[in-house]
Amino acid sequence: MPHLATGDAGAVELDLIPAHLIVPRLRRLAMGAVGVGVVVGLIVGLFAGPGVGLLVAAIIALPTAVSALLASRRRMWMCGTVIHAHSGVRTKSVDVAHAVTAELIVRSGRVSQVALQVGDGKRQVAVPLALYTDDGGRELEVLPLRALADGLVSGELAPAVAMSAALIGQLRCEARGAGLEERPLYRAVRLARDANRIPRTVLTDDEVVRISE
Repeated sequence: MPHLATGDAGAVELDLIPAHLIVPRLRRLAMGAVGVGVVVGLIVGLFAGPGVGLLVAAIIALPTAVSALLASRRRMWMCGTVIHAHSGVRTKSVDVAHAVTAELIVRSGRVSQVALQVGDGKRQVAVPLALYTDDGGRELEVLPLRALADGLVSGELAPAVAMSAALIGQLRCEARGAGLEERPLYRAVRLARDANRIPRTVLTDDEVVRISE
C-alpha cells in the first residue's frame, strides 16, 4: 500500500474488500486480457499484416489490462483524522476533522452499497462502508469503523457528528451480533428501497439520525 509500506504509525486500512482477496483476481484478469489480445492479434496479423495485428492486440488487451492493474493498486487508509485514497496513480487526502460536507450515499441494486463521502471544500473522498445482497453482505471491520467515527466526531460539522453516531450504532450491533435489520448501514439500504430512491440517493441528516436510533 502506498505510504503504509514505509510504516506510517497508527495507519488504519479502510479497504472494504482486503487487497489480498481482490488483487490476484485483477492480475489474472489483466493476464487474460493480454492473452486474448495476443491470440487475436496473431490471427489478424496472418491476414492483414504484423502492424495491423499488433494494433488489434493492443486495442483488445491494453484497456482491460491497464484498468485491472490500476484497480489492483487502489488503496484507502486513515492516519489520525486524515483519509488517504490512492487511485493507482495519485493519492488524495481529506482531513475529516475539517470536513465541510459529510454524506451517507446509498446505491441500491442487486448489490447495494453504502458509502461515506467527506469533503473539505477542495477534495472529496468516498469510503465504502458496506455491500449487501439479498442474502447477506460485507461490512467494514470494527477498527476502521471506529477510526472513522472518532475522526468524524472530532470536528464541528453537525452532519459529521450524526454520521459518527450511525457508525457507533453499527459498532454496537456488531459487538452484540445483531441481525442485519438492526444495523444502521443495512437500515440505510432498506430506507432507500422503501422510498424507491434508486439507484442512488443521499440520506438527509434526519434520516442518518433515524437509522441510528
